Amino acid sequence: MKFKMPFLFTILAFNCHTTFAAGNVSEVFKQNCASCHGESLQGGLAKSLVDNQWQYGSSDKDILATIRNGVAEAGMPAWKALLSEEEMRGLVVYIREQAYQAQQQQASPTADNQNNELFKTQGYQLSLDTVMSFDGALWAAAYLPNGDILATEKRGKLWLIQNTDGQYIKTEIKGIPDVWYHSQAGLLDVAVHPNYPRQPWIYISYSEPTSAKGKNSKGGMTAIARGQIMDGKWQQHQQIYSADVKFHTAAGVHFGSRIVLNNGYVFFSIGDRGKMDLAQDLTQPNGKIHRLYYDGRIPQNNPFIKDKQALASIWSYGHRNPQGLALHPVTEAIWETEHGPRGGDEVNLIEKNKNYGWPVITYGINYNGQPITDKTEQEGMEQPKHYWIPSIATGGIEFYRGKTFAKWNNNLLVTGMAKQELRRLVIEEEKVVIDEVLVKNQGRVRDVAVSPSGEILVVINSLDQGAGRLVILKSL
Repeated sequence: MKFKMPFLFTILAFNCHTTFAAGNVSEVFKQNCASCHGESLQGGLAKSLVDNQWQYGSSDKDILATIRNGVAEAGMPAWKALLSEEEMRGLVVYIREQAYQAQQQQASPTADNQNNELFKTQGYQLSLDTVMSFDGALWAAAYLPNGDILATEKRGKLWLIQNTDGQYIKTEIKGIPDVWYHSQAGLLDVAVHPNYPRQPWIYISYSEPTSAKGKNSKGGMTAIARGQIMDGKWQQHQQIYSADVKFHTAAGVHFGSRIVLNNGYVFFSIGDRGKMDLAQDLTQPNGKIHRLYYDGRIPQNNPFIKDKQALASIWSYGHRNPQGLALHPVTEAIWETEHGPRGGDEVNLIEKNKNYGWPVITYGINYNGQPITDKTEQEGMEQPKHYWIPSIATGGIEFYRGKTFAKWNNNLLVTGMAKQELRRLVIEEEKVVIDEVLVKNQGRVRDVAVSPSGEILVVINSLDQGAGRLVILKSL
C-alpha cells in the first residue's frame, strides 16, 4: 500500500480521529481515511488505493497489516489502537470493492463485439450461441449421454431439450414434486446418474414446501429426490433426503442445493438458511455438505455416524451457501464454491469431517458494511483454496474435460452471477494458480455444464431474473 504524507499532517490526522463511530465500513473509511486517501480512494495527501499499486504488499494480509501497524517512515499511522480487528478487516474488503469498481470503469469490455458475442481468452477465441430461451429464470442444467439437456426452471419446471438435426426442441417433464417457489427457493439442481441410461435415474434438489409435511405454515427446506423420465413424465419417484419439519423455516435464502454423484454416493449441499451460527451446529442440517448412498441410505462410515447428537448424513460443515459442487475428473476429489457475505466467496476442497469455518472465520463482512468477525483463520478450520473480494456471487461449477477446449482439460469453470462472469481456474497441487474471466456482461451466469462432445453450456438469466437462456460456447 502506498502511503506518503507529511509528518505534521499525520499527527493532526491521527489526533482528529480519536472519537470513532463504529458502523458501516464506508463511514469508517470516510471518518478515518478519506482525508488522506480521498473520498473515492483516488488519492490526495496519500496515494491512491484503487490503482493496484502497492508499496508494502498487495495481499489482504499485507494491507491489513499496513492498516493495523502503520508505516512510520511514510507517515502512515497505526490504527490498531482506534479500530477493532473487525473494522480493519472491513476496510480491506471496502478497498478491494472500490478498486474493482474503478478498474471496471476504466476497462474495455471483455467482448471484442458485444453484438456478435465474440470473446478472446487465453488459448481460444469464443463465440456464444443461444440455443434455447425460457420465460422464467433457470437454475441448473445437465447433459444426458446422448447430448440431450435437462434444465431446471426455478418456479418448478423440469425441461428436456433435445437436439434434432441442429434444431433444439424443449419438452416439459410433468409430475415432478411440488416446490416452494419463493425468493431463492424453488426447483434447483439436476444431476444424471453416472451409469445412465443403464441406471436411468435423474436426481433433483428443490425447496420442499412445509405443507408437504402436513403443516400449513409457509416455508420449506432443501430436499433431494430421484426419478425416471418416461413418456415425458417423472416416474418411479423416490425421496432421497427430506429434512424433519422442525428444520423447516420461512426464510427464503441459502438452500445450497448442488448435487454430485460418484462411486455409489450422492453428495449434496444445504446452505445455512440465513441462520449463520447453525453452520457449526452438528445437530442441524444447515451449512453442511451431506453424503448418502444413491438410494438415500446413510453410509456407516460417515464421520458422525457414532455421534448420537449429530446428524448422520453430515460429511463436512461450516459452510455458508454452497451453490457449486463438482467432481475432479482425475482425482475424484470434490470441489465446492460458496457465497460469502459481502466479499469472501470461496473455493474449497471438500474433505470428510472438515470444518470450513463459517461464521467463525470469513474474508467477508455483512452486507450492511458491519463486521462479522475479526478472524480469517483459526486452528481446526479449513482455509479456502481461493476467494474473491469483492464477491462474484458464485453459482454452479464444472471441471472441463473434452477435445473442443483441450488446453483447458481439468480446469474448473466457475460462474459468477453478480459480476456476470464465467471464469476458468487452473488448479495445480490443490492450489489455484490462474483465475481468468472467459465471458462477461451477458447476464447473471448461474450454471455451467460440459457436453459429452466437449462443448460448454452456460445457464444465463436476465438481470431482473425474469427470464433465462441456454448458451453454448464454441471455439472459433
